[in-house]
Amino acid sequence: MATAASRKTAGPPKRAMSPGEWQHRVDLAAAFRLVHLFGWSDLLATHLSARVPGPDDHFLINPFGLLFEEITASNLVKVDVEGRILSETEYDINPAGFTIHSAVHMARPDAACCIHTHTQAGTSVATQKGGLLPITQHALAVIAQTGYHDYQGIATDLAERDSIARDLGDNNVLILRNHGLLTVGRTVGEAWMWMYRAERACRMQIAFQQTGAELSPIPEEVQRVTIERNRFNNSDKGYRPIGKREWPALLRKLDRECPGYDA
Repeated sequence: MATAASRKTAGPPKRAMSPGEWQHRVDLAAAFRLVHLFGWSDLLATHLSARVPGPDDHFLINPFGLLFEEITASNLVKVDVEGRILSETEYDINPAGFTIHSAVHMARPDAACCIHTHTQAGTSVATQKGGLLPITQHALAVIAQTGYHDYQGIATDLAERDSIARDLGDNNVLILRNHGLLTVGRTVGEAWMWMYRAERACRMQIAFQQTGAELSPIPEEVQRVTIERNRFNNSDKGYRPIGKREWPALLRKLDRECPGYDA
């Protein structure tokens, strides 16, 4: 079995970092802090990543050993798709996190950011045979961009990268069955907002299911039309491209409630 391995190595000093990499570090660190603020973290068990601008398949990921509230731009770890650590750090990286995130960044050059969570609602829906159900307007917006990946055990086998990439396809949301949620975006803000929407749709589904009330179903034709409208509305041609308006507001919230991420 192939396994993802990491090794501490001395990378380039901070002064050699490009402005583009530093901005990605700041945005990704902000995303970690926001995941913490919104209650989506799982101590050290989940991970976020961002592609480093440039021709190489390098990406940033969290150091294995820091809580999300401790993540800063400068302590993020840069790795390549072979799992080699390219920046100065005292930490290793999570092997399962490396497998999942390297699969995404290798397959989707357009995915500047990838977010993976193990929330109660997200994992509950991922464990249901029917997955995310088309029972709310919020779910239909997410279903328009969602794929499914079957559980294959803890993701330390690099062979799983192929099926992760295949199941994600060109979607922005991937439900990891029996495991959790994963989202991607062309920006950190876009990936974060897809996770917000997916998590919210899952919470609504669980909340409804717990009531035991009779479902008021959405007609199939209305489902189809709504999904198509969401595909357009959430695109660059639509009126609400994901993350463009929300991300600056979220950064203002973070500056008020959990500053220091940009250190």
